[in-house]
Amino acid sequence: MNFLQLYLALRRHQKLSNERHPLFEQNRWAKVFLYIGFAFTLLYLVVIGTMLGWATRGGNFELIFGTWPIFLTLDFFMRFGMQQTPAMLVKPYVLQPLGMRRIIDCFLVNNLLSPGNLIWMALFLPYVFICFCGGLTFWGSMGMLALLHLSVLVNSLWYLLVRTLVNHRMWWWSLPLLVYGLLYGYSFIDAERWIDALFDFCTEWGFSWTAAAALAVLGVGQFLVNRALQMHFVHEELSRHEKTQLKRVSQFTFLERFGQTGEYLKLEVKSTLRNKAVKTRFVQGICIITMLSLLLAFTDIYDGRFSTNIWCLYCFVFFGAVNLVKVMGPEGNYIDLLMVHKENILTLLRAKYYFYCAVLLLPLLLLIPTAVSGRYSILMLLAYLLLTSGPEYCLLFQLVVYNKQSLPLNDKITAKGNFENSLQLVVELVVFFLPVTLALLFTSLFGDTLGYTILIIIGLAFTMTHGFWLRNIYNRMMRRRYENLEGFHTTR
Repeated sequence: MNFLQLYLALRRHQKLSNERHPLFEQNRWAKVFLYIGFAFTLLYLVVIGTMLGWATRGGNFELIFGTWPIFLTLDFFMRFGMQQTPAMLVKPYVLQPLGMRRIIDCFLVNNLLSPGNLIWMALFLPYVFICFCGGLTFWGSMGMLALLHLSVLVNSLWYLLVRTLVNHRMWWWSLPLLVYGLLYGYSFIDAERWIDALFDFCTEWGFSWTAAAALAVLGVGQFLVNRALQMHFVHEELSRHEKTQLKRVSQFTFLERFGQTGEYLKLEVKSTLRNKAVKTRFVQGICIITMLSLLLAFTDIYDGRFSTNIWCLYCFVFFGAVNLVKVMGPEGNYIDLLMVHKENILTLLRAKYYFYCAVLLLPLLLLIPTAVSGRYSILMLLAYLLLTSGPEYCLLFQLVVYNKQSLPLNDKITAKGNFENSLQLVVELVVFFLPVTLALLFTSLFGDTLGYTILIIIGLAFTMTHGFWLRNIYNRMMRRRYENLEGFHTTR
């Protein structure tokens, strides 16, 4: 089997694997929402490309290269929510007589040929077409288009490199933080001078043979490094070659005073500390809300009325939203044990709710400087804190009834990508945007003080009655327990 035949066979296998997944039917409905969002994204990029193209009417065709570092940075971070690393897909082929190197190469090439890398063409094509109409030669236009797309492919390989390292060790987050810190760090000292210097450098060297050669060399180097790293980590995870170290086992005896709820709090904490995949999601969520809180507390990057409200909400709700949207996923690996005694699930849900409420104290403490400086009001912080612990968590916990896909506890590199159903997508949109809409509406109608007070009362009402809606969720989940159990068993 030559490389082309192997590549086509692996693509076909991946397509069939997705279609045979138990949640494929649910994904079909989820794709409707994804397609709508995708259409708006393309329209937005076309508008940006057209506006940049009209700005080149004086013959400054290199203008797009001055803004391209910002677009590439956005492209890099957007890929974390959409793109898998090739190493996640090779597990079924480990025992096949095909050669791991060739399989990794096929998946790397498949990543480069992915339709997702063509999204930026919605920005490139209008821009290059306007430049061509403005006097740029045909071959110059084609060269610019090829150079821009080459930069996207190199950025894709850079993402794969970082994602593979981060999946293995969390401290590898320091690599992108260092790179983008060096690139943008100076903007916090002298933003105007930094923007001018970066723009001038990129426009001068962006559209040149030197830049094309540098990108080609960088792309080949990253391809080889990605292949070596992913082969190494896949073999390491599959062989489970880990050094066993004796560790002191934390008993968390202070939680025993809370009875059975305290025991499930121990389970939640220990699962977070001991299970590799769960721990990674926890640390990533904590790092992101810490970063957002510090940005809001010590910079004036978001000062608009809408921006202030939405980013303040994100600081509180982000951690719960990205984790609770998959609620009961980790527990799906041992859900049978939780069904042994009556109301075990209810106690687990209560402990999980208390755990996520405790996490809200972190952004609250980090945002105190904004209240002291007067940028944010105490009422605003309390409103979003209680909205998160009340109606937001109430809505997210409703997914307990409908989620039926197990999430891996330890596998990260070779684990199959997790699918989302349409209900999860709807809930995510609601928890991220509805509270801000209500806050802007109430504060516009009644003023800031009365508007945020109303939100505090709503949030406090849901928070104080959490026992009632958690029991309602438990009762509905038990009515679907056999259907959910079948889903958890199938997706383990």
